[in-house]
Amino acid sequence: QVQLVESGGGLVQPGGSLRLSCTASGSIFGINSMTWHRQAPGKERELVADVTSGGGINYADSVKGRFTISRENAKNTVYLQMNNLKPEDTAVYYCNANIRVGGTNYYRDYWGQGTQVTVSS
Repeated sequence: QVQLVESGGGLVQPGGSLRLSCTASGSIFGINSMTWHRQAPGKERELVADVTSGGGINYADSVKGRFTISRENAKNTVYLQMNNLKPEDTAVYYCNANIRVGGTNYYRDYWGQGTQVTVSS
C-alpha cells in the first residue's frame, strides 16, 4: 500500500557532498515525522535527522553543521543534504516516515530499502 523509495547515494571523496531523496507513494492520508537513519557495518542503526510535519528539526550531534534535512509535503518527499562528508559517514542510509494510510485511523512507521553512501579517497 505504501512505498518509500530512496535515491542519491554513491561514492564521494572526503569533503564532498551528496543529496539523498526519499519519496513516499501509495494510499497516503497523512504523514507525521520523516527521518533519516544510517547503519554502518558492524554497528547499530542510528538516527541521523528528523523533521516533523510542522517543520521541527533535530540532528545527531555527529552531523550538526554538515547535514540539512528538509521536506516537501506536497510531494511526500524528504531530503538530506550532506556536506563536508567524512569517512565515518559511510553507511547505508534509510528513510523512515510515520504514515496514516487512507481508510485507517492510525499512523505507523514505514521504511525505505536503503541507499549506500561511501566516503573514501
